[in-house]
Formats: sequence, C-alpha cells, structure tokens
Amino acid sequence: MAGKKKSRPVVSGLVVLALVATSGYLTLELRKQEMPGVTEVRNVGVLDGGKASGASDDKGGAAWSRLENPARSVLRGSDGQIKAVFTDGARLATLTGPARTFTEPASTSSKVSTTDWVRLMPEPWKKGAEKQKWFKDWYAEYEDSKEDDLFAISFQYVAGAPQKKDEQGVAYAGDANFGPLNTTGAEGGDLRLEQSDFYDYLGLPYPFRDGQTGSPESMRAKSLDCSGFVRMVLGYRTRYPLMSSDTSGDGLPRTANGMARSDEGADVLPLTGVSADDRPSAIDQLQPGDLVFFKLDARTKDRLDHVGIVLGYDTEGHLIFVSSREEINGPTIGDVGGVSRLDGNGYYAKTLRSAKRL
Repeated sequence: MAGKKKSRPVVSGLVVLALVATSGYLTLELRKQEMPGVTEVRNVGVLDGGKASGASDDKGGAAWSRLENPARSVLRGSDGQIKAVFTDGARLATLTGPARTFTEPASTSSKVSTTDWVRLMPEPWKKGAEKQKWFKDWYAEYEDSKEDDLFAISFQYVAGAPQKKDEQGVAYAGDANFGPLNTTGAEGGDLRLEQSDFYDYLGLPYPFRDGQTGSPESMRAKSLDCSGFVRMVLGYRTRYPLMSSDTSGDGLPRTANGMARSDEGADVLPLTGVSADDRPSAIDQLQPGDLVFFKLDARTKDRLDHVGIVLGYDTEGHLIFVSSREEINGPTIGDVGGVSRLDGNGYYAKTLRSAKRL
C-alpha cells in the first residue's frame, strides 16, 4: 500500500484494502494532482544571504540590523553575509553553518540542501538582546557547533532512521509510525489512529510540570502523530517547555489547533480563519524552523488539524516542510497523500492557514 513503509511488517492485503475502502478521509489520488501555483515565494528576505548595512559590532566587523514583519535582528559577518536571524518573542534562532542535504528517496525526489541550522535559545529574543550575557554565552557555544539541531533531530524519525538509545537503554529516536491501524471499520474512519504523543513513542510515563503525567499506550509504541512529532522534536529532544494538554500548563500545547492558537512564539502568518478564503496569499515571511498549520478535514470544524516544520527550499526552488502523516505512516517530506510543498497549488499549499516561530 502507498502509505505503508517498506521497512515494517506486511499487513494482510485484504485487511488493508478493507480499511482503505472505509476511509472517506483518504483521497490520495486527488491530493497528488498538482495544479499551477497560486501561492508564491516572491522574496526570501534575509535568507537570500545578500548584503545590508547595519551597526557594526566590534568583533571582526560583524554588523547587526533590524527588519520587520516579523520584527527581528539580523547578524551579518564582515563580508555582509548572514550569520544568524533572531525574531522578537521567539526562542528558535536560525544560524548559518555547513551545508547539509536532506533527502527521503523512498517517497520523494525532493532534496533540500541548506546552510540553515535552527537552534533553541534559553530565552525569547528581544531587541538589544545581543548585548546581554546570556546571549553572548549561548552564541559562543553554538556559533560553529555541529551538534544535532532541529532538522537533524527531525530526520531521526523518518522511514529507515536507525534506532538511538540513551544511557538507560531507552530508544529515543528511530523510524516512527504515525499511529496504530484503525481496525474499527467505521465508515468515514481514518486509516490510522491519531493521539500518539512523544511519551507513547518512548513507552515511558512523562511527568509534566503542571503535575499531570502522560501515560503511554502500548499499542502506540514508536508512534508520533503530527503534533506528537513536533512535541518530540521541539519539546522532549530540544527542551522547549510542553503543556500536558491544550489547556493545562505552560509551553507548547498538545494539538495542532492548540499550538496555532497559543500565545507561544511570534505569529509569522497570523491565523485569520479556517476556510479556503483564509489561505495566506503569500508566504514570504516563512523561514526554516517555523511551524506551519493546516486545515485538512471538514470534520474538525473550526479546528486546525495538522502541523509541520518548515525545512527550506528544495533543489527545484519549492518550500518544503516535514510532518508526521498517516498516509505514509510517520514523519516525512514525501509526496504520498500530497507533496510537501508550501508554495504552488498542491494539497498542503491549499490547506495552509497560519505559521508561528517559537
């Protein structure tokens, strides 16, 4: 089946056919169809590496400048090239480092070659933070670091990713499922069950800071739904604070809808509504590491129901994101169920509604 990873045990063909037949939500062939693009990337802003004037730093002629929409500080080297971007109200920073290429040949021909490294700062950025000790110490540690960043961590859960264990023997990374097969056979039901969070993948209880404890379900072992994947990468692995639900605690909420509507971070593409008319007309402001939110399913009414992480531009110039999806059964930048492009007029481009920089 198209949505099944080859590396996993084969499910009976008759069972899979029956499940697909009862899934009114899956319209894979329609999603694969690409129409001429209507949402374009007209200006990649500070990500083009061009030169700009700004206040000179006393270290090696580096210069700081300010840009708007969203408000952010840009650090450039003595050669005028971008070294880092810091957005007001956000803890995620984009640093320039060695080039890397991310691919997923089993499900897409897209290749993303990037010099962007996205890392979590200890505090949200604000104008003038470059003069504070916490930032100077943090930047000195990560300016030239090759330690796993947001993207390296994300690709530790795609199909075929090798298992990684901590000192206690807990597998914290490796090929992840989206969720267990939905065997109820209910008409209009999804192929796979949602609600698999990071602690389900780990198979361990997780004590949240609000006193609640996440209790894993054995049938969800090694599974991450779309928001569970984001919480694994940004929360458990990168240490961004996590809420136990959409309403309890502080930090990143449990669901895509909760994340999109929370006060966390900076709104890059503000949410104006969930209808087709509320699709952003341009995505110029997006940069690697941003969370993007989608309206895929009419059954969820006013709720946004999918979230992913912007990866960058592929070798054909399309803006690509990574997310966990039921059609391919796990994290992917692939084309099964709709190509992972935010520009153009494909399935996910048409259903994009907002974006946030944490």
